[in-house]
Amino acid sequence: MTQSDHRPGTLIPGGAVFPHRHLTGIEGLEPHEITFLLDEADTWVEANRTRAAPDRRLAGSTQINAFFENSTRTLLSFEIAGKRLGADVVNMHAAQSSVKKGETLIDTAQTLNAMRADVIVIRHMSSGAVRLIADKVDCPVLNAGDGRHEHPTQALLDALTIRRRLGGIAHKRVVICGDLLHSRVARSNILALTALAAEVRVCAPSTLMPPAIERFGVTAFTDFDRAMEGADVVMMLRLQTERMEGGYVPSSREYHLRYGLTLERLAKHAPGALIMHPGPMNRGVEIDSAVADHAEQSAITEQVEMGVAVRMACLDVLTRRARGVEGWA
Repeated sequence: MTQSDHRPGTLIPGGAVFPHRHLTGIEGLEPHEITFLLDEADTWVEANRTRAAPDRRLAGSTQINAFFENSTRTLLSFEIAGKRLGADVVNMHAAQSSVKKGETLIDTAQTLNAMRADVIVIRHMSSGAVRLIADKVDCPVLNAGDGRHEHPTQALLDALTIRRRLGGIAHKRVVICGDLLHSRVARSNILALTALAAEVRVCAPSTLMPPAIERFGVTAFTDFDRAMEGADVVMMLRLQTERMEGGYVPSSREYHLRYGLTLERLAKHAPGALIMHPGPMNRGVEIDSAVADHAEQSAITEQVEMGVAVRMACLDVLTRRARGVEGWA
């Protein structure tokens, strides 16, 4: 099935248009399934902007946000998304959990499952942890970021931002620059954008470039100016110093000189490009404040808005089967 064969809400013969029980990553999703989630999110964007009457389709459902790694932005976004759908939202912070006392991940999964939640959102510092928990529980699981693996809802919100701003994703040149080696956001974005036929370029110092990254269908650069030429979108990533051991870059100042997005660099190589950043930003390192706050070209605050809509869509879609929605049961 091609994207043009699919219409929002239609059913594929033999099952729902989104047949997956969990959303643990972009990997494994078909292009029409990604598009379906974006289409669903689009409806929530408009509802949120117009302050439409509350839609409490998840009323009576319990959503557990189990965050074993701190992230105020993502946690807040999932909490708002669940509450706007009428769910009872419970936040579980790692510092308050038994994991700190030596409890194994499997023990934690079994504990969460015994609480009979209707959907669980998990963020974890270890790659693969979300998949392990998903295999042990009876309800849908949403990955809010695991180790260096994936962050699927971030990729979906980024794709939605691009689609709404530029009118489409196919054949757009997207440059992703920064700490690619430690970035689950980059991995999920590469998978989503290449699936939707974007031309993706990645740029980083050789020390922060994952080996054999070209196998993901991207073109790799170590020269940021060359990578930016003709870009429709420039997405900056922060240096994840908390994941670094040793000298990956000589200094923040030198990194900024070679890989920082400035107004001068933008005007010279990609004057009309859409500027994106998943946050949190290191202003003055990977991006200058004048670029981040550029009224016309920066979509950084819009990404935050799209995040709530995307997470509302994912919570809704993944719980449809359990709620007995027609065509999903």
